Amino acid sequence: MELLKERIRKDGVVKEGNVLKVDSFLNHQMDITLFNEIGKEFKRRFADERIDKILTIEASGIGIAAITAQYFGVPVVFAKKAQSINLDGTILSAPVESFTHKRRYEVIVASRFLQPEEHVLIVDDFLANGCAALGLCQIVEAAHAQVAGIGVVIEKGFQQGGRVLREQGLRVESLAIVDGMDAATQTVQFRD
Repeated sequence: MELLKERIRKDGVVKEGNVLKVDSFLNHQMDITLFNEIGKEFKRRFADERIDKILTIEASGIGIAAITAQYFGVPVVFAKKAQSINLDGTILSAPVESFTHKRRYEVIVASRFLQPEEHVLIVDDFLANGCAALGLCQIVEAAHAQVAGIGVVIEKGFQQGGRVLREQGLRVESLAIVDGMDAATQTVQFRD
């Protein structure tokens, strides 16, 4: 998705440790015009799949998932990173380790929001080591639903996540795959 790659080149900031900051348009301040294009692109890429729900993880995936859901006409469910008093009934959970936050979470979803036999599209902002996507897949499987695919805005192609997911037979569609970054020169190389 050239529009996204250009935005990353223009406004992304590369930091030491393979960190790509895109908080000015993707995951802190949100560019809704760009999100609309992202939603359209996910709809185009997954047009051949039955999608009953979109699943993401709080917090950065919620905006992307919500706008994408408009194009599919389906609800969004998001996995929470903490138990709350409002979360009742049977819950589904999975451990997830965040590359960015260097922290481990137990993400949870109320089981009533994912029904057996539903086809679920997982959507997230980044794919690095694949921990979040694998955790969400685990939740979908525990619900006896089916992972229809995984839509990622930015994949770090030089990290293992995409390879691990694809080797498991999961369909992963990444809108921009970063093959390398250099903090000194502030350059990002993309896979074609």
